[in-house]
Amino acid sequence: MVDTIIIGAGPSGLTAAIYLKRANKSVLVIDNKGYGGAIINTLNIENYPACPNISGFELASKMYEQAKSLGAEFKFERVTSIKNGKLKEVITSKNKYQAKTIIIATGTTNKTLGLNEDNYIGKGVSYCATCDGNFYKDKDVCVVGGGNTAITDALYLADIAKNVYLVHRRDEFRAFPKYVELLKKKDNVKFILNSNITKLNGQNNLESIEINNKDIVKVDGLFIAIGGMPENDFFKNLIKVDDNGYIKSSTTKTNIKGIFAAGDIRAKKVRQLVTATSDGCLAAMEVIDYLNN
Repeated sequence: MVDTIIIGAGPSGLTAAIYLKRANKSVLVIDNKGYGGAIINTLNIENYPACPNISGFELASKMYEQAKSLGAEFKFERVTSIKNGKLKEVITSKNKYQAKTIIIATGTTNKTLGLNEDNYIGKGVSYCATCDGNFYKDKDVCVVGGGNTAITDALYLADIAKNVYLVHRRDEFRAFPKYVELLKKKDNVKFILNSNITKLNGQNNLESIEINNKDIVKVDGLFIAIGGMPENDFFKNLIKVDDNGYIKSSTTKTNIKGIFAAGDIRAKKVRQLVTATSDGCLAAMEVIDYLNN
């Protein structure tokens, strides 16, 4: 039994672990995917104070090592449910753990196109350009999306692939204009705007995509970057969420005493690295106050 179980080892969860350990609290961090969260796939971070031009992987690794050096314990297991009582219980695919408090910092998971992309995972479809981009050296690839992740993915792939097609359902981008302008300067990038991918084709591997139910584009790889949805399956019947599935919280307090929420899983207007770490700090402070009183 520990003082706090943090579910999620992204920036908010890691920040909470650092603050809690510095307050001499026992902490267990559980995450199914490893440490870092979504930020680990970001090629270059330019808007985090005092850390210009740092990769998401490097920043996440520093946070993880800091939390670990302070004594935070980590388990890389999938959480299946949580139970509320005098002590909280977290059930994973492997074990059961007890704690006085819980911080939910699971963030979001990738949105899908709703096609048959699962059939091509590892066979031409990927959600991580920095992870899988090198498999497509001198090949034709497509990125779908219009936010920062999609544009930075396309920038990264433009230096590896032969051709990069960027498909976006609108003619304007949510991404930072600076990123878009850099991408427009790449000679091997083609913009396909006001368009949707309507079909994926291929026998064993992805061979082509269909645009707007008519145009066929031959590609070896498709990188999907259309945003995220809350990772809430294990708690949505216990914790109050909004219509989109994000946790309703007063500061970081949920409707259950002793259970807190931090980071992108919370219902809020801005989801950025700096707001995630801010949430982690606030959640830790509120947990400390709860435990001490």
